[in-house]
Amino acid sequence: MMSRIRVALIEDHDLTRVGIRTALQQRSEIELVGEATNAAEGLKLLKTSKPDIGIVDIGLPDMDGIELTRQFKESSATESGVQTKILVLTLQDNEEAVMAAFGAGADSYCMKNISFDSLLEALQVTSEGNAWIDPAIARIVLNQAKSSETGATAATVRETVTINAAEPEYSQLLEAYPLTERELEVLQLIVDGCSNAVIAEKLYITVGTVKTHVRNILNKLCADDRTQAAVRALRSGLVG
Repeated sequence: MMSRIRVALIEDHDLTRVGIRTALQQRSEIELVGEATNAAEGLKLLKTSKPDIGIVDIGLPDMDGIELTRQFKESSATESGVQTKILVLTLQDNEEAVMAAFGAGADSYCMKNISFDSLLEALQVTSEGNAWIDPAIARIVLNQAKSSETGATAATVRETVTINAAEPEYSQLLEAYPLTERELEVLQLIVDGCSNAVIAEKLYITVGTVKTHVRNILNKLCADDRTQAAVRALRSGLVG
């Protein structure tokens, strides 16, 4: 039997918290280790219970979930052993909030209106060490990147957006180490939140081959992990 995913829930909205808690408790593969209603309690809970994943609401009353994530990631960076992953739940779909969450070190990002099945999938993917990015959020970031690139209509931008949308260092990297067609396909699926197993299935290749492609993509984009690669891909207009 697979080991259960240990989850801590940090959410101040009672109905949302109870709903998620009830749903999680019905799943044999999930173990809910505790819950908190504000960031101060949440930080203590994460440090004492050391869950596999902390589900953190972005809109906590005493400190937003982005700041909680940043503080927790900084404080746990020096600890050895398995690091707790952070899955941010957000109602905010503006670019600023999304990019701030990326920057704080969160591992996965879900909109609050996510279906429970998708939340379970996000927890599974995140526990495997991969980023799960809500497609709605990926689209928001991409659309922001496109609309800020030019005043042209969205349709025209979609046709013409190129690596020029990237920050200069990404452009230079990508010119020096262009991604292959297959790597672009893998990158698109990473942005869509697919796990290595799902990517392998969709592209009819082995998981080992997927891992090789992912490693090459990270090297070419100078990214530390899949999340960073996804952000850079979206910012550069490499994927849609």
